[in-house]
Amino acid sequence: MIRTIIVDDHRILREGIKALLKEMVNIELIGEASNGQELMPMLSSCNVDLILMDINMPKMDGIEASKEALRICPDVKIIILSMHDDIQYYDSIVKLGVHGFLLKESSYDELERAIESVLDGRPYFSQELLLKLLRTRKDEPLLQFSKREKEVLALICKGLSTTEIADKLFLSVSTIEKHRAELLDKTNSPNSTALAVYAIKNNLVNL
Repeated sequence: MIRTIIVDDHRILREGIKALLKEMVNIELIGEASNGQELMPMLSSCNVDLILMDINMPKMDGIEASKEALRICPDVKIIILSMHDDIQYYDSIVKLGVHGFLLKESSYDELERAIESVLDGRPYFSQELLLKLLRTRKDEPLLQFSKREKEVLALICKGLSTTEIADKLFLSVSTIEKHRAELLDKTNSPNSTALAVYAIKNNLVNL
């Protein structure tokens, strides 16, 4: 079972998410909180696999709560529950190591896909949020990438795991891990989610 906590200051939204989660046979809802401060005591034993986290909350917002949650429980997966205008926070949240971004009005199917993706170690972005990232692309000095690096980047952005990328490109897992490490270093990205955002913002992949 996937032990899950919902953190959102709007009770009606928490109830809506809970209704969707109840339809998923592998989800166990172990707690809910209305802000980051309420979340912290729930993390003392790290008995949680997944946190669905709002951004704008009183007392402790989703950015600070995500930072603390990952410090206390480094293995926990976090999906940010986002509004359309939250894109201003994405860069700072991605650098923390958050694993996914999902619009609050997303469907059952998309919530399920997002959960499956992040638990498998793959970043997940709502398609609408990806388009927003493209529209807010910054003009940065563009690095040069080899054809192979672009192939690996594109597959990372599509959410494929290292093993899946290796199979698709007929390469060894160690070779893909080496490419991933070099891409992280070249783009100064702290994690694969940040790497995907870099690739999207700089139009290195076709979505």
